[in-house]
Amino acid sequence: MQFTILIPARLASTRLPNKPLAEIGGVPMVVRVAQRVAASPGRLHAPRVIVAADSALIVRACEAHGVEALLTRTDHESGSDRLAQACALLGLADDAVVVNVQGDEPLIDPLLVDAVASLLLQHPLASMGTAAHAVETLEDYLNPNVVKVALDAQGYALYFSRSPIPAGRDFQGQAWWHADIAGGNALLREAAPLRHIGIYAYRAGFLRLFPTLARAPLEVAEALEQLRAMWHGHRIAVHVSDRNPGPGVDTPQDLERVRKLFGA
Repeated sequence: MQFTILIPARLASTRLPNKPLAEIGGVPMVVRVAQRVAASPGRLHAPRVIVAADSALIVRACEAHGVEALLTRTDHESGSDRLAQACALLGLADDAVVVNVQGDEPLIDPLLVDAVASLLLQHPLASMGTAAHAVETLEDYLNPNVVKVALDAQGYALYFSRSPIPAGRDFQGQAWWHADIAGGNALLREAAPLRHIGIYAYRAGFLRLFPTLARAPLEVAEALEQLRAMWHGHRIAVHVSDRNPGPGVDTPQDLERVRKLFGA
């Protein structure tokens, strides 16, 4: 399938200033991300990979390493707003598939990107696609910084939340895997909690529509932008990965850990 990967990048970061330009093995992080997602074996069509930047410094750094980049406004409130402008600048057709990969994910699996892009072909009723994997620890299940998602039978998202979901009536305060699964309760296995992975696929037409939608009360309460789409009746298909995609880079400590992995 053919699709476009857009990587939003902005210099402002409270925990790690100038994060897109932080070097990993002598290469800016956002360039590392672009190079990684472009290199997936077995693709029939290589995706177009473009960094949507808020600074000419990022654009120049990308171009110096052969990565396509375009300059967007500095006043966007969210990454999706930046992507919507990028779609307009690129003149993408309404049915074109766009995958949003964060610029601080130098370890992301290219195959996960492909799987999320494929969701919109498999689910024609979906306006968006995203990914999840099994929650692995009780700490993550209870952590409000770990977003959870519950799915319906067709693989569409029912809800995203920072709260522990699903929360079993008879297992309050405990993770589902602490229940008596060995006792034959198939429902517990089937409703095991899922951790949301922050990668999205969109149809370009929906991306242009999204910034015009009114913010939703649930979106404000949970601080989760994807709930705006669901509030307005749009469906989100979810790919369940069999492995944890690994952490992104949010802090100087994260950056040092990734640098070691790259031998830098």
